Amino acid sequence: MAAIDASGGKTVLVVDDDDSLRMLCRINLELEGYSVIEASSIEGAQEVLAAGSVDAILLDLHVGQGDGRQLIASLGTPRPPVALFTGSEAIGPELRSLADAVLAKPFGIDLLAETVGRLIAEAGSAGSLAP
Repeated sequence: MAAIDASGGKTVLVVDDDDSLRMLCRINLELEGYSVIEASSIEGAQEVLAAGSVDAILLDLHVGQGDGRQLIASLGTPRPPVALFTGSEAIGPELRSLADAVLAKPFGIDLLAETVGRLIAEAGSAGSLAP
């Protein structure tokens, strides 16, 4: 299935302590036309967000010793759309209420691109949500 082409030079922040997963996300999203910034920790993500805005965030639930829920809580509103991914917790109502999308690891490349495209398109139709 083809990804929704909503890239338009949009920037995606990928936050995960797994180097290979960040690289997989970066390469595939760059092929879709997105600019990608990587962070390997919650602190690194906070530094990126303090330095400028992003159009979407892909966030692992457990980032090293950090918790993705803490980053989401610190974003305030409005905030960029967040896709939370996890391989260690069941995806239930609590996780779904925290983020705009939740992806179970492992996830397919098509689903990754579709999710990012959808989130950015929805955010664009609702106005700018970047901080």
